[in-house]
Amino acid sequence: MVELAWPIVVIQLLQVAYNLADTFWLGQLSGNAVAAISLAFPLVFFLISVGGGFTTAGSILVAQFTGADSEGSAGKVAAQTLGFVVSLSTVLGVVGHFVTGDMLALLPADAETAAVVVPMAAEYMEVFFLGMPALFGFFVFSSLMRGYGNTRAPMIVMFVSVAINVVLDPLLIFGWWLFPEMGIAGAAVATIFARAVAAVVGVYVLFFTNAGPDIELSQFYPDLSMVSRIVRVGTPSAAEQSTTALAMITLTAMVASFPPAVVGAFGLGNRLISLVFLPAMGLGRATNTMVGQNLGAANEDRAERAVWLAAKFAAAVLFGVAVVAAVFPAPIVSVFLAPGSENAAEIVDFGTTYLRIRSVEFIFVGILQVMLGAFRGAGNTKTAMVMSMVALWIGRVPTVYLFAFTLGWGATGIWVGMALGNILGAIAAALWFTRGTWKETIVDADDAEDDTGATPDEDDQPEPT
Repeated sequence: MVELAWPIVVIQLLQVAYNLADTFWLGQLSGNAVAAISLAFPLVFFLISVGGGFTTAGSILVAQFTGADSEGSAGKVAAQTLGFVVSLSTVLGVVGHFVTGDMLALLPADAETAAVVVPMAAEYMEVFFLGMPALFGFFVFSSLMRGYGNTRAPMIVMFVSVAINVVLDPLLIFGWWLFPEMGIAGAAVATIFARAVAAVVGVYVLFFTNAGPDIELSQFYPDLSMVSRIVRVGTPSAAEQSTTALAMITLTAMVASFPPAVVGAFGLGNRLISLVFLPAMGLGRATNTMVGQNLGAANEDRAERAVWLAAKFAAAVLFGVAVVAAVFPAPIVSVFLAPGSENAAEIVDFGTTYLRIRSVEFIFVGILQVMLGAFRGAGNTKTAMVMSMVALWIGRVPTVYLFAFTLGWGATGIWVGMALGNILGAIAAALWFTRGTWKETIVDADDAEDDTGATPDEDDQPEPT
């Protein structure tokens, strides 16, 4: 489990490094630039989430075919997923570019936020959406390799991509050396270019190395039955991620009615708390692979043991993280803002309170992510979708509105409501998991036949991860 999880944690850490590098350098530009990213991210994530569920489907199917020792089928799933998702992302990117203004117009922004922050968010989003195919190219590569059981190759590719982004950020934002000064749009260009490099390297790894499932060019020819299976498995995950994004948009709309300092603290706090999700998401995705491969190999008991072990390990690690966040919130928050920039002192004050309050939920974050990984690994993506909706649409959105507006707690009400969602979701997911109804595979004996039509000999099957 740790062998699978630690590269995923590093990948997520590098993903956060993307966001934190943008936040750090934009924080040197102005506090309003940080607030603009806070508004832009949920809207960008909404379109990303539409295609993201289908990368999850590819990971699930590759894991179960690999567990059933059907290498040819795993390769075909990989090819069909890559072609389908990259095509979909191209369409989403074009749509996102042209509807950016309309999406931002839906936010009931404070007068100062609407005049200063919203135009900066639009500038960032219009550029970012044009790079969606590159973004999804790496997402698909990472997901397919994770399903195959190889989490180290995506980690190395991600490291190269992050290094490029970190170097390009200040050059393009401030116009250093030979580069033009692009402001907030420069952060988007840096990210797009770095993702494009990662996507190209990922395609090379899939085609020209033996590190992942064997893919042939002929397997890219559209197979409607395989695409249908990817859509069927991936649609609940896409719906889950989309409803997550809609919840974030709804929460951002509530936050946007506050002054820019609160908006900035909300975005900065979320970026920092995303660090907390690293061990949780790593273990959750490792659980996804372990459950998928063990169920594919008809080893249900081993799959269940892996889930409980991962949940306990996640809770223990995140307890330590919670202690650090609760004791040292101010120094952590202040690192990302230049002293004297607009609203910097207020953002630090609000962000410190936000981080301290949300540290209460960290243990529950770990448990929830592991349980969601178990459901997805079993192909039970509908259950994962429902549990995510419970956490967001029952535990978070209404409680933020209740505390911040109905009870008049203001910004503190936002922070408290945000913390309650994962607590409720983790309790619901753990109780549902104990029912045992998730122990079903979506790959049967006929699916596990190799390219010659023969079922692989049981003695030749690899030990599932």
